[in-house]
Parts: sequence; C-alpha cells; structure tokens
Amino acid sequence: MKKLVLALMMAALLVLSVSAMAEALPDASKDPAVTLVYAEVNPLDTTVVGQVALHFAQRVNELSGGTVTIDVQGGGVLGAEGDFCDNMIGGIGTIDMARLSVSTLTGYGVPKSTLLCLPFVFTSRDHFWNFAGSDLAQEFMDEPYEQGLGLHGLFIGEEGFRHIFTNKPVSNLDDIQGLKIRVSTDPTMVGMIEAFGANATVVAYGELYQSLQSGVVDGAENPVGNYKANSFYEVAPYLLLDGHQLGVIELVITDMAWNKLTAAQQECIKIAAKECQEYNKQLSEKVEEDTLAELGDKITVVEVNKAEWIEKCKDVIAKATKDYADLYQKIEDLQ
Repeated sequence: MKKLVLALMMAALLVLSVSAMAEALPDASKDPAVTLVYAEVNPLDTTVVGQVALHFAQRVNELSGGTVTIDVQGGGVLGAEGDFCDNMIGGIGTIDMARLSVSTLTGYGVPKSTLLCLPFVFTSRDHFWNFAGSDLAQEFMDEPYEQGLGLHGLFIGEEGFRHIFTNKPVSNLDDIQGLKIRVSTDPTMVGMIEAFGANATVVAYGELYQSLQSGVVDGAENPVGNYKANSFYEVAPYLLLDGHQLGVIELVITDMAWNKLTAAQQECIKIAAKECQEYNKQLSEKVEEDTLAELGDKITVVEVNKAEWIEKCKDVIAKATKDYADLYQKIEDLQ
C-alpha cells in the first residue's frame, strides 16, 4: 500500500513538473510566420558549428510551433565571415543571423572581445566552459550591440582548439620558421603567427584549399573538425597539435531581424540558443577525438611542448591585455 501511495505521489509530481514546464515555455504557435537566414561558412553535416546550426534551427522551429523557420545557409555560399558582418552591420537585410568566430568580430570595433582570441587564454575546455556559463560571458555577448553594430549576442561557444597544419614536414617550432601561414585579418592572430617566427599571410577562407595545394601558403590553422570537413588534410597532412587558441564562436542576430519577432518568438530563440550552447559543449570534444582517429595514417600528427610556444607569445598577450588587465584576470580566475 505504501508503495502504491509513493508511486501515485511521484506520478503527481511528474505531472506537475511537466505542467510547470509547459507553462514556462512561450506560446508562439499563433504568431505570424517568420523566416530568418542563418549564415555559416563551414559545411553543415561534418563540422561542430554546422551541426550546432542545424540543431538550433530544429529547436527554434519546435519551440515556436513552426512559426519561426531558420534557413541555414552553410558551406560559405553567402561568403566569408567578414561578408556576413558587412551584410548585417550594413543593414542589407539578406542575412539575419550568423555564427561568427569572435576573432572576426574584433575587426569591427569590439575591443574587449580581443581577449577571447588571445593565444592560450583558455588552458582547457573546462576553463572555457566555466567562462561561458558565467555572468562574465554576457558582458562579451553584449559588446557588439553596445558598440553600435546592431548585433545581439545569443550564445558563446567553441569549435575546438586551433592547431597549425602544413604542406611541408614539420615536427617542432623551429620547423615553421619562415613558412607562410594563412591567417584572417585579425591583428592578434597575425601577431601570434609572426611571434612564432612564421610569415602571416592573409588568404580568403574559400581559397585556402587551392592556396595550400599550389604553394601560395605553406600552412594554416583551424580546429581539427574544420581541418577534416574542408579536406585540408589532403593538401596539408602535417598537423602540429599546438592548441594555440580555442576557437571561440558567437551566434549573433541583427536588430532588424530581432524586431521582426514577437516577444514569444524572441523567447523561443533565447531558449534554443541556451540549449545549443550545451549541445555545443557535449559535441566539440567528441568531434575532435573522433576526427583524429578517423584521419589515422592519412596525416602526421605531432605533439608539441606548449611551454615553448606560450613563451613566444608573451609580448603579444601583454600588448593585447594592457587596457583590460582586470577583465583578463577575471577570465584567468575561472580556471
């Protein structure tokens, strides 16, 4: 009898819990239908950021009762990340939201976010996710809007530690001296590559495979998942696991697109973004491990002495943190 009473009580609590969740969820099912274009530079099915985009689109559609459709355009069909920013900040309106590397945003006047792009700022994934789940992360997500870019930050995540890969045999820091390493226009990244003794060379991401193949550049750097998904290993099979930077990403939406949504639809977007942050956390490390195992003997993988690489970056880090020493210390304290 006691067991029956206990079972009935648990069932009642479960019903109450489900009801409370249902009440907490916004009801956007009768709101006007809206389609938002989501831009992603990487392939969708085979990268962390691509899978996060698809998961986000699915959850927004479910949570909004089908009234909000996220049209994910992957594989760089809408251009490079800089093109996404130019489109959204310029108010062109053909891109409503985009997954951006934080390093891309730093070129558009968000100085505090430079701290997230510094070499070796995050000592581990746990360190990063301690930061991403803290109140401090919101300060960085708010920065693009506060700087007048008209972009709302929805979540901060990561696409894996970035490593250098080359089309020439390499085994240590000495071997990359003088090599042409592809970088974005991010000045911190340029400074880091030059501190390593290589020549920072700006090449459009969409042209990187051909540039590696033809020798325009000798190497580049990317997270392992993107390295495989874009087939860079075919033309640059030497991978140095230096982990010089964790690829911090941010999902942003334009003010124009945000204002198209009802309050209930906006809440659905927020909930989906929070869920995707957790999905990203679970996915990223697994993808890196699985990718390295899958590539196997197709590539040459070299572990490095990170202390030596960190030492080379001391001046770059000191220069970049000079005006935000207290903020940088707060990030370090989350280890």
